[in-house]
Amino acid sequence: MSVEGRIHSWESCGTVDGPGIRFIVFMQGCLMRCQYCHNRDTWDLDGGKIVTVDEVMDQVDSYRYFFEASGGGVTASGGEAILQPEFVAELFRRCKEHNIDTCLDTNGMVRNYTPAIDTLLDNTDLVMLDLKQINDDIHRNLVGVSNKRPLQFADYLTKRNQRTWIRYVVVPGYTDDDASAEQLAERIAPMGNVELVELLPYHELGKHKWTALGEEYQLDGVKPPSGDTMKRIQAIFEAKGLKTKY
Repeated sequence: MSVEGRIHSWESCGTVDGPGIRFIVFMQGCLMRCQYCHNRDTWDLDGGKIVTVDEVMDQVDSYRYFFEASGGGVTASGGEAILQPEFVAELFRRCKEHNIDTCLDTNGMVRNYTPAIDTLLDNTDLVMLDLKQINDDIHRNLVGVSNKRPLQFADYLTKRNQRTWIRYVVVPGYTDDDASAEQLAERIAPMGNVELVELLPYHELGKHKWTALGEEYQLDGVKPPSGDTMKRIQAIFEAKGLKTKY
């Protein structure tokens, strides 16, 4: 029987969630409460719909030509994909059987390091790990939980020598200061498995989802960072010998 999982949706031709053209599976459920979340409707652990790996693979097969032509593949995102490790592990295992590249987009909130976590990572070509803020007090304010588990997961990836990109969202007033960037860069620099730091400018594109749910968007009025701000943050990471892009 095919493994089942709870998903929010999928996107057939994504271009911003890993290399090349990607088929993105947005898993349902998340333990973080990011004030800037653009997928607010994925938080509910009991929301979404139940699908099987077979059903997802039927969709994936339709786009294999685009993967092969662009160097793309399948990305598991969310919500938080690592909350359903058995499902994503089986999905990625099936992808690898067909030589399809796999990418895990995660915030690193691993509660228990079960064998399924290792099975998932064994079948993952690239981990994109979101590190929200190195200062734990600011992290708790911004996303509602401690950064302890994401940082522990970062260390676990380094121990495994797992190919990793770090994603850092530059949010004015929360993560756009020199001190936060410098401390995070210092934390990342010794991690030999980190291939790239991807700097993502904050945006308000998910604001309408909060409104649709009858909730107040937490960062209403906060504008995206300027190009000068992004370049300043980029320079801080590159000064530590880290390759970046934004």
